Amino acid sequence: MSQPVHNPTSKATDENSRIETKNTTCYMCACRCGIRVTLRDGEVRYIQGNPDHPLNKGVICAKGASGIMKQYSPARLTKPLMRKAKSKRGDNEFEEISWDKAFSIMEERLASIRATDPKKFALFTGRDQMQAMTGLFAKQYGTPNYAAHGGFCSVNMAAGMIYTIGGSFWEFGGPDLDRSKLFIMIGTAEDHHSNPMKIELSKFKRQGGKFIAINPVRSGYAGIADEWIPIKPGTDGALFLALINEIIKQGLYDREFLVKYTNSAELVNMDESSSEHGMFVRFEVPKEEGCFDEQNKLWWDRDLNKPISMHTEGSDPYLLGEFKLDDGTPVKPAFQLLVDRVKDYTPEWASDITGIPVETIRRLAYEMGITARDEKIELPISWTDTWGKEHDHITGNPVAFHAMRGLAAHSNGFQTIRGMSILMSILGTIDRPGGFRHKAPFPRPIPPCAKTATSWDDVQPNTPLNGMPLGWPADPDDLFVDDDGDPIRLDKAFSWEHPLAVHGMMQNAITNAWRGDPYSIDTMMIFMSNMAWNSTMNTEEVRNMLNDKDEQGEYKIPFLI
Repeated sequence: MSQPVHNPTSKATDENSRIETKNTTCYMCACRCGIRVTLRDGEVRYIQGNPDHPLNKGVICAKGASGIMKQYSPARLTKPLMRKAKSKRGDNEFEEISWDKAFSIMEERLASIRATDPKKFALFTGRDQMQAMTGLFAKQYGTPNYAAHGGFCSVNMAAGMIYTIGGSFWEFGGPDLDRSKLFIMIGTAEDHHSNPMKIELSKFKRQGGKFIAINPVRSGYAGIADEWIPIKPGTDGALFLALINEIIKQGLYDREFLVKYTNSAELVNMDESSSEHGMFVRFEVPKEEGCFDEQNKLWWDRDLNKPISMHTEGSDPYLLGEFKLDDGTPVKPAFQLLVDRVKDYTPEWASDITGIPVETIRRLAYEMGITARDEKIELPISWTDTWGKEHDHITGNPVAFHAMRGLAAHSNGFQTIRGMSILMSILGTIDRPGGFRHKAPFPRPIPPCAKTATSWDDVQPNTPLNGMPLGWPADPDDLFVDDDGDPIRLDKAFSWEHPLAVHGMMQNAITNAWRGDPYSIDTMMIFMSNMAWNSTMNTEEVRNMLNDKDEQGEYKIPFLI
């Protein structure tokens, strides 16, 4: 291994050294805190928080301060290493080579694959903080096999919220603790948004807000909470379903918000023999441009007792009930379907699963609902809603939530996050003061517009991939499958098996390549990632796969970068 280029004692007492400070952004996690880096004669000496930065306001964590080690760690590689001849993978026997030789090897190998069969090259990246660039490389190369760390980290949480309300916590939005009165944190560890969250929590507590922490262990956050509620790991979804049920039973949902800003009143086709069963009832409204209005759904008006175009001025729709259209089609408002779905998810049912006492679940639901309903806040801010109606003030239901991957790192994680999003929606806390607030450019369309390639025709030699390397499927036609419905990607993301894998399924990559399922590959590039850990948490078995050979004595994954 080469020696570090930095000598920590160099120029330590040289009074003639040139000192300068640079403002930049910390990339030691996805927090993106502002930092000030002090340099002496061009070498980084120490890192501080930037007091002028709006996010962290000068605060920096130990991980951020240790970012200097990215440049000067004694363990840092400064030249490419190539496995020595006749050594096997895992022997840790390498020799330094020049950058020119490394680039020459990669260029020759990757150019040959790109010209013949680009799917034989797979690129998987860890928490590199620059997936726009690595994704662009994969797209321009033409491989369908690109995935990122987020697929089994916080992006699985983001996917559930973005598919439900158009945005999520962390980079996409967060709790408005400046105005909130009740704050519920669930499934969150200290390394998630830590500096900004700690700053906001300190102000929230001083302003008299109530902080409830729900977590299997009493973390540092929970240590300052007004109430810590322990929960069995992976059971958060049951809690959300029971809270939704209780809030509805107690009549504490925000009917006005649900009617104006959700699809709760829109009618759903309940005819099981219809090809439109389970879909919103739509009607065609021609536009001048020759296309059709997207807002062409119905709700059932209480005064007229008949279906009417949603958001018709002066209309007042039902949220509950079942009705029949003129052609006999049975329909229900979407909110009625929610009521039907959660009616059996009682606090008693959830208590057996979560370990949280029945009375605590009922009290939580009541406290959330009463705070949202009876402690509303109002701001004198003019705004125009999505229907073009102008308002001279904004009201808010001051109940805020915050959650991270603790909710989503389970087999039921996606639906758990959707459950939390629905809970926030029925409380009326989406994009309102004191609740959840999106950050620009969110909220996005639901689902967002980016789509992956969809067929083998989109994967051609010496041609950029015809589609995004990662995306957000909206319907079956957006899946990346062949004519028989089989997956095209190595990790089987965006297939019928894993349809909503918005960052891919990199944890499947080595196992699938070793099995040759759905096919074998030639070269795998692992960028800023430890795939032995990222794949299965079973390092020994992954090492065995990487060392395994076929009947001809060749590695099943021939080349690793």
